[in-house]
Amino acid sequence: MLAQVHSFVLMGIEPIACEVEVDVADRGLAKTTIVGLPDAAVKESIERVRSAILNSGYPFPQSRMLINLAPADIRKEGPIFDLPIAVGLLLAEQAIQSQRHKRLLFAGELALDGRVRPVNGAINLAILAKRLGAEGVVVPVDNANEAAAAGGINVYPADSLASVVGFLNHQYDIEPHPTVDLDDLVTRQTPAVDFSDVRGQEAVKRALTVAAAGAHNVLMIGPAGTGKTLMSKALAGILPPLTRDESLEVTRIFSSVGQLPKQQALVTQRPVRTPHHTASGVALIGGGAIPRPGEVSLAHHGVLFLDEMAEFPRPVLETLRQPLEDGCVTIARAHSSIRFPSRFMLVGAMNPTPKGDKPTDEYSQQAMDRYLSRISGPLIDRIDIHVEVPNVPYQQLTGDERGTDSTTMRTAVINARQVQYQRNNTGAKPNAALTGRELDDLAPLDDASKELLRQAMTELGLSARAYDKIRRVARTIADLDDKAQVELQHVAEAIQYRLLDRHV
Repeated sequence: MLAQVHSFVLMGIEPIACEVEVDVADRGLAKTTIVGLPDAAVKESIERVRSAILNSGYPFPQSRMLINLAPADIRKEGPIFDLPIAVGLLLAEQAIQSQRHKRLLFAGELALDGRVRPVNGAINLAILAKRLGAEGVVVPVDNANEAAAAGGINVYPADSLASVVGFLNHQYDIEPHPTVDLDDLVTRQTPAVDFSDVRGQEAVKRALTVAAAGAHNVLMIGPAGTGKTLMSKALAGILPPLTRDESLEVTRIFSSVGQLPKQQALVTQRPVRTPHHTASGVALIGGGAIPRPGEVSLAHHGVLFLDEMAEFPRPVLETLRQPLEDGCVTIARAHSSIRFPSRFMLVGAMNPTPKGDKPTDEYSQQAMDRYLSRISGPLIDRIDIHVEVPNVPYQQLTGDERGTDSTTMRTAVINARQVQYQRNNTGAKPNAALTGRELDDLAPLDDASKELLRQAMTELGLSARAYDKIRRVARTIADLDDKAQVELQHVAEAIQYRLLDRHV
């Protein structure tokens, strides 16, 4: 007997409908074959399914079985097909009598005793079911919150194979999971580190406020122990909260790699990823035999923090150039190309020399230049703000004055972002994403500003990309000052943030 059950397969983070076809034949020797490019986890699923069915009290076919996972040209991985395969086999054995399964999509891993364990990508399954016009999805209980976040689709949480069979036979009622209120979940984040904990460094706090207000990439250079890492940790606390669409997009990425916390419906705070400097290019960008998102995609709509940036291998750093420019990563394989979103704020921190100290003579100045040269000029070009982090004087370290706090900085950032979002023809786009043509319209320069920028380009040897970076940063500074037009002082401050251009 032939049975068909609907499930899904992930291509990157995009869900594709997958039909699980089960053919149980009375003829031939008892043998089970799974086809459709299954990986080892899928091939092993038949043993888990066998034990789950028998231990749940249902008959298991004792004849030749063929299981096809269509489309056959897409690689299938993971244990998500356990539940649909079990449903297909029970349909073929007529243990399931109704046709209710035809309006549903299934995914879940089976324990040997029939319990349904969580799987990756449940929110993507719900999105696919909604797109296909299905009645709903049957997912593990632990994935129900996540799937319900997609909205507009019934989510039936399953705790065991027996409950699924009873549900399909109309003998047991599974209530759809309550709809998740996204606006209530996407809450204001509480920063783990407050900028008031950082003594001194008011100039650096100003630069980080500008960076957060316009979603600009930033690189901090200073001796060891000056607070670079501490301020990087505090930066996430001044960023605007995730929007509803941003939260869904980030959740889809985390769900696809199984990094969504158990029972959590959504990623509600901007992600902050801090890969170690020994990370490989694949770990940072993504890839593998079956492409998976890397750190730059897991930092989508958030922050990618590279501590001791100059210690990363240069070829690894060079892989950042495309995602910084395009906001996405394309992983090409012989059979297909997969695109992962990766629009993030790059925050780098590094010492001026390998020893971590500040140059004091000509020899150490040469050591600094060699150390800075580990980061290529084209990559530095793509970083909007370069800021020096000096040593903090003893008086500021021991004084009572706390300095600017995160609440003050966050208020300024959110106000500036609102100005950007309300500006004509930009949509919900921060200044860092403005094109050259949009800059011409939204950040026109007066004659004095043009002359100052001309001198800076001549003396510093700035590239055309750096020219646009300065205009974008100047536009953000004007937004923080609540100015409709970019003025001379805004351009002057933006030029000061091109510190490394004189070293490359």
